[in-house]
Amino acid sequence: MNADTQILTPVFVLVAWSMVMWIWMYATRIPAIQKSKMKMDPDAPRGEQMNSLPASVRWKADNFNHLMEQPTIFYALVISLALIGEGTGTNLTLAWAYVGLRIVHSLLQSLVNRIELRFVLFALSNIPLFWLTINALLAVM
Repeated sequence: MNADTQILTPVFVLVAWSMVMWIWMYATRIPAIQKSKMKMDPDAPRGEQMNSLPASVRWKADNFNHLMEQPTIFYALVISLALIGEGTGTNLTLAWAYVGLRIVHSLLQSLVNRIELRFVLFALSNIPLFWLTINALLAVM
């Protein structure tokens, strides 16, 4: 892997982590659905049936959804930085910081779901995301 594309490794790690969360979500959701003897109702409003599952089961799904939201900005930024040859140094460090913070956020949300701590981690993860954005803008101006 050449130096500028090293920044793609954090992308691959976050994608892999998202797949881990997908597996964890279904590994807890399916047994909970079976245990509750839930009948799937295609006419139920979105999310209504899943709300009857234990909170600790729903936390994994909530986190998986979160990994499909804000990280899309990260993916676009990092892939763009790699394409313009800006995937090393500070940008590489920032990409790893973002991924590390998102993984810690996932674990916190999925295991104990302390909202105050989750917010702190979410806010902290925005710092490298904003910094990467600024660096990308500066690189193309």
